[in-house]
Amino acid sequence: MPAADILPFFLAWIRNPVRVAAVAPSGAAVASLMTQEITAQTGPVIELGPGTGSFTYALLDRGVSELDLTLVEYGSDFIPLLQRRFPRARVLWMDAAWLHKEKLFEKAPVGAVVSGLGLLTMAPEKVAAILRGAFGYLRPGGAFYQITYGPRCPVPDCILDQLGLQAVRIGQTLLNVPPASVYRISRRQPTLD
Repeated sequence: MPAADILPFFLAWIRNPVRVAAVAPSGAAVASLMTQEITAQTGPVIELGPGTGSFTYALLDRGVSELDLTLVEYGSDFIPLLQRRFPRARVLWMDAAWLHKEKLFEKAPVGAVVSGLGLLTMAPEKVAAILRGAFGYLRPGGAFYQITYGPRCPVPDCILDQLGLQAVRIGQTLLNVPPASVYRISRRQPTLD
C-alpha cells in the first residue's frame, strides 16, 4: 500500500464511516489472501469497493489482465485515482447494490468477484441485492471473495440460504489494520439424495 494512500483513505472514512469500511487501505497481507485463488485464467473479475486499489494491484500481480477488471466504486473520492492508476480497467461509479440493474457483461463470464465492501454496516436487503447482482455475472464455479473485520462471515446465514450460497473462511491475517478474514462465497452444490 502506498503511504500516500493512507491520508486520503482516512479522510474519506472520516467523511462517511458507513460507506468507507476501514480507516486505512488494506495491506499487502490481506490483499494476497484475498486474491490467492485467482489467476490469469479466472478473468474477467469484478471488484466491489476498490478504494485506492490495494486488491486491484494484487489481482494484477496474480496475472489478471487490467482489461479484464471492472472496478465498481461508490466513493467519488476514489474514482479519479482509480482511473489514473488503472487506465485500461473499466471503472464504474455506482452502488454495488445496482449490479442487477446494469448490463455489465453478456451472459455470465465472470470468474470472480472481489469485495472490499463493509457488508457488516449494510442492511440485509442491500447485502442480498449485492450478492444477487454479483452472482448474476458469475459463471458456474465462480466465487465471491469478501473481506471482513468481524469474527464470522459478514453475510447472514438466512441470506446465504435464501440465495443458495455457502461461505467458507479461506484465511485470516493479523498483519492488517485492523486484522481481517477472507471468505469465499459460492453456489451450493446440489445434494444427491
